[in-house]
Amino acid sequence: QVQLVESGGGSVQAGGSLRLSCAASGRTSSSYGWFRQAPGKEREFVAAVSWSGSTTRYADSVKGRFTISRDNAKNTMYLQMNSLKPEDTAVYYCAAGVRVLFDSGGRYSRAEEYDYWGQGTQVTVSS
Repeated sequence: QVQLVESGGGSVQAGGSLRLSCAASGRTSSSYGWFRQAPGKEREFVAAVSWSGSTTRYADSVKGRFTISRDNAKNTMYLQMNSLKPEDTAVYYCAAGVRVLFDSGGRYSRAEEYDYWGQGTQVTVSS
């Protein structure tokens, strides 16, 4: 079993930066993803990275501002968030998938493709 623990959340002003971490223990996964859920809204895809780190995908809302990466030696995945906006405020969840396809069909953005989830970390961006 894989256990995921997010960290790095907090409160920042608009335009600021945060780096979220997701530490994995147990069996490694093929891919990692980040999702977020704002109050009153559905969980949405943020970013994903393949096991090799060579392939990344981003939601249009964060493209150019967020960067996903991973350090396989540490079994840790990161989400560097720059130029944060108030609309980025949400609980951020990391997820791991043993078999996640990074194809043109966008399966990497579907929550049901992931097998393990962290408990979430709160990110609050003030204006």
